[in-house]
Amino acid sequence: MKFKITLFIILGLLVGVVYYLTAGYYSKGERAGTISKLSERGYVFKTYEGMLNEGGYSGETGTLTPRYFEFSCKVDTVVTKLQKALKTGERVTLHYSEKFFQFPWNGDTKYFIDNVEFLTPSSAPVPLSAPVQVIPAPSDSTL
Repeated sequence: MKFKITLFIILGLLVGVVYYLTAGYYSKGERAGTISKLSERGYVFKTYEGMLNEGGYSGETGTLTPRYFEFSCKVDTVVTKLQKALKTGERVTLHYSEKFFQFPWNGDTKYFIDNVEFLTPSSAPVPLSAPVQVIPAPSDSTL
């Protein structure tokens, strides 16, 4: 009887740890840029895999060197936002969760997109130019 209870407790703890490692996350964050790739991948378990071009400027070399952020997504509502961002080329902010491990049935990366936020151009007031003053041309009365 004691052995069965101990085995049941150990099995319960093991299931809890495995569940936490697959469903829990290590960190959360945001990345901004433009979506450059989005594809559905997987043999049995299909996930969407994408790439975010964050842009980038290297202060050391003074050149533009793009930085890419690879991510996975399983939520259908988020996938439709990603597809829209890919088609329109708009800048977006991706809200993601970093998982503890990459499992083969969960996608190709540890980064899973939770939400997509479209970045709209700032609504800063456009500066008005100074009024143009018209100066009349001198009239030539000798003609």
